Amino acid sequence: MDLILAQTFLEIVHTRSFLRAAEQLHVTPTSVSARVRTLEELLGRVLFVRNKAGAALTPAGEQFLPHATSLIQVWERARHQVAVPTGRRAVLSVGCDVSLWDPLLLQWLLWMRSAAGHLAIRTEVGVPAELLDKTASGVLDIAIVYAPQQRPGLRVELLIEEKLVMVTTSKRPRIPSPLDYVYVDWGSDFATQHWLAYPGLSNAAVRAGLGPLGREYLLEAGGTGYFRLDVVRTHLETGRLRRVPDTPEFLYPAYAVYAVGADPKLVNPALAGLRQVTRPRQPPASPARSRTRSRA
Repeated sequence: MDLILAQTFLEIVHTRSFLRAAEQLHVTPTSVSARVRTLEELLGRVLFVRNKAGAALTPAGEQFLPHATSLIQVWERARHQVAVPTGRRAVLSVGCDVSLWDPLLLQWLLWMRSAAGHLAIRTEVGVPAELLDKTASGVLDIAIVYAPQQRPGLRVELLIEEKLVMVTTSKRPRIPSPLDYVYVDWGSDFATQHWLAYPGLSNAAVRAGLGPLGREYLLEAGGTGYFRLDVVRTHLETGRLRRVPDTPEFLYPAYAVYAVGADPKLVNPALAGLRQVTRPRQPPASPARSRTRSRA
């Protein structure tokens, strides 16, 4: 079967629209329709029902979905393995959420170098939706993301339930004014919980889309903000940062996502390393009261 037909099928499933699939694939809607007709003729079944809401899978389409996913994944794995560098047995591709890579990805790379030196490693940083797409298609072997959506053909493993805590550079820790607050975008769930706890801080003077950027700004310019406990732990121990008393903590879990049919010789060492570097450490004493939220 032509891989382009399977890719087109999966893009329609993902976007639920022939038109949006055409835009993503950079072809005309007519080309997408022609590919679907060809695929349906090869299989002898109708795969989609088109209506005003978009495109929905028929029962035959539902049955074909895991096979199309496996076909693309096998191809991508084969393409990567052909390009194995000299002295390595295989290539492992891992993507990490932009809000989670520091310092997790570096710690994992160092662990892999000593424990799985036979593997060549390719890493990238991106947004969760793109990383999950690449994992589903086989471009990535593992994605490390926050609060991933469940997708067919993918397994999800909890690595660590990280905490977001309010810290400050002030010697007199207290709830800040918006002018002294650094708001970091930790995702939609955090935004909702944060607004419920601190509606008055919604207009912070500084807003950062990346945790490392917000943290470095805070350390240089001073102020208060929410950051991952494991990342600011050293600064808390040295006294450069302080916990703000009587403030809620928010859970920020990290997950490893990989294909159901992933090669165990690749993913097992990688998962072992991720479990090792995310093992919780004993936190310092904290005056904070805890407010946690469950993952939907």
